[in-house]
Amino acid sequence: MIEFLFKYPATVFSKGSFVLLGAWPVWVLILCIAAGAAALAYPAWKMRERSAGRARGLRLASLWLLQSGLLALVLLLLWQPAISIGSLKPQQNIVALLIDDSRSMALKEDGTTRKDQVAAALNSGLLDQLGSKFQVRMYRFSGGIDRMEKLEAVTAGGNATRIGDNLAQVAAESSTLPIGAMVLFSDGADNTGGVDLETIALLRRQRIPVHTVGVGREKFAKDIEIGDAVMAARTLPDSRLSAQITIRQQGFAGSKARLSVKAEGKTLATQEITLKPEGAQQTEIIVFNSGNEGVKNLQVSVDPLQGEENTGNNSVSRLLNVQNRKPRVLYIEGEPKWEFKFIRRAIEEDRTLQLATILRTTQNKIYRQGINSPNEMEQGFPAKVDELFGFQAIIVGGVEAGYFTAAQMELLKQFVDRRGGGLLFLAGRGGLSEGGWGKTGLAELMPVTLPDKKGTFHRDPAYVELTQAGKESLICRLEENPDKNAERWKKLPYLADYQESGIPKPGALVLVEALPSSKGRLPLLITQNYGRGRVAAMATQGTWRWQMLQPLEDKTHEMFWQQLMRWLVQDTPGRVVAMTPKPVLSDETKVLLRAEIRDRNFLPMTDAKVTANILGPQGVAEQVELAPDALAPGTFTGQWTAGKPGAYVAEILAKRGDEEAGRDVLNFRREDGVAENFGAAQNRELLEKLAEQTGGKYYNVKDLKKLPAEISYSEAGITVRETKDLWNMPIVFLLLLLLRSSEWLLRRRWGVV
Repeated sequence: MIEFLFKYPATVFSKGSFVLLGAWPVWVLILCIAAGAAALAYPAWKMRERSAGRARGLRLASLWLLQSGLLALVLLLLWQPAISIGSLKPQQNIVALLIDDSRSMALKEDGTTRKDQVAAALNSGLLDQLGSKFQVRMYRFSGGIDRMEKLEAVTAGGNATRIGDNLAQVAAESSTLPIGAMVLFSDGADNTGGVDLETIALLRRQRIPVHTVGVGREKFAKDIEIGDAVMAARTLPDSRLSAQITIRQQGFAGSKARLSVKAEGKTLATQEITLKPEGAQQTEIIVFNSGNEGVKNLQVSVDPLQGEENTGNNSVSRLLNVQNRKPRVLYIEGEPKWEFKFIRRAIEEDRTLQLATILRTTQNKIYRQGINSPNEMEQGFPAKVDELFGFQAIIVGGVEAGYFTAAQMELLKQFVDRRGGGLLFLAGRGGLSEGGWGKTGLAELMPVTLPDKKGTFHRDPAYVELTQAGKESLICRLEENPDKNAERWKKLPYLADYQESGIPKPGALVLVEALPSSKGRLPLLITQNYGRGRVAAMATQGTWRWQMLQPLEDKTHEMFWQQLMRWLVQDTPGRVVAMTPKPVLSDETKVLLRAEIRDRNFLPMTDAKVTANILGPQGVAEQVELAPDALAPGTFTGQWTAGKPGAYVAEILAKRGDEEAGRDVLNFRREDGVAENFGAAQNRELLEKLAEQTGGKYYNVKDLKKLPAEISYSEAGITVRETKDLWNMPIVFLLLLLLRSSEWLLRRRWGVV
């Protein structure tokens, strides 16, 4: 339709520039239009005086505008309007055809693979038409790019799609070759996340238009894809872990599917899910046990359903490092009590934890257990940084705040904020508000605003119930099934006491509520992140009844306290913490290494020398020095290329002079042939944007008949300027006819002669 009305394709108008070929200057045209419009205005004014009753202001103005528009159009045609546009000289320019050779091009749609669709389009006469005008060079690309002579060289076996890198490589050839345009045949499933701005800028500087040809469906009729699986990268042996899985699907709304987590072929957990409406992202949480120590390659997957078109995107891989370490927990209690005995027993049964306790037997005497040496904490609660920071978590039982010195109070605060440790406050006659903790500097750490009163500790019975946050928390997970778990909590024996904990702070999570018979619901277990660490308050000292009033084989009490302790110590960092944003490199080679280094006081160490000693498959061994990050004191980063697929281990070592500050171990894995299975539907948005930003045009592989003609209009390569007349466009004749007929019709209707 555009070519019928305007004579030329839209590309001519978008790329060309408007010119007037007439000999007279433009100012003369403007003067003539103004004079003509003024001349037409005079008889209209006289008509208004003669026929004031029939044609007034607005009508006469409308007629004058139509007459002036007609005059202006005729005068414009006398100045010979045209479009000036650059076009490629025949047979003197190269058109580069880039054909996607990645594995996603092997997907079948309606019985034909995507690569066969490209071959059919080129062999249907398109290749011959391009060859009659230009020199044609063909390339196949995936992770890299190769020149080819025949289409049969395309095998769709590449493990990655890197559109930007390959466009840049072909564009670099334009310095010695007259490349007039590129035609990119692809489904747009780029593994690098898109074409970078640097490549776009390069193409623009060299004025090379990239015409994109979209191959494949823009969405599958039936498909399930795992978008992400978020879980902890490290944990302790036999820990409960949760994986947060995001899923999208087409064609299976309302269907049942099975979600599973496996390690080395062994199933760790399965869960049946109901798929949500098409296109909607849904999040599922699956809980599993980490098992014994070691680095594990976990597979999170959804079982394929009947009729699914692409099953390669049903599974993702994640690395889990189950560390063989024993974090230390320090428990200080203000008086002998049953709760102290049973908590201590529960923690000591956990083989992954070390417990040291300080029990105040009388006002001036303490009893220490679990100490590493006779001198450790000989004077009571630690008063030095190196002694307190040697622990990963601290439990403060029913000890009044006045027992601690101001220096010890500040150390407790820094233990959480700077050290990143876990701190738990327990109820009791000297705990929480009864111990004056709400009036100390540690009040801001508390996950609740403590009541400003006494008499908050009650020796009255109270049942317990999980909140919604508690149902989702691994701390409170006694049963794998969330509904059964909530019911089990309701059936626990009642507590013999509870304490009014106050109002939870913004950002705090209430996991468990106490239900005393006379006071409604009260927060019982509350957690909150603070600084680099975590803080919790447990407003009872009566959980020991969960052990005493249930069968001997029931492990409710032990399980709860062990899981709470693991939450306290799990994320407590060491002096050296190594990390990488992508522990699993799917068809990528570059890994970013990052390390946070702290001194003995856990302050950022900026003058350290940090190296990464990397070991990999087939004898790979290399050392990489990490550089300080100017924007994050104490943080060091480095980038390394994993040349071979397989598992890698990097030991990060930090030194200050000859003194070793610490070390940490980081595991990562490179996998090839994975990313192509994800996002395999045609990414039309990327292809259209690439064409738009480089001056090209997007086409569908099934409609390429206009490509040979429109590809000629380019400023790259060897070009010649063409001028295309506009006076004889059909739209001009129609516009003249419209202006004249509109005036005549209005005159007839209004009776103006």
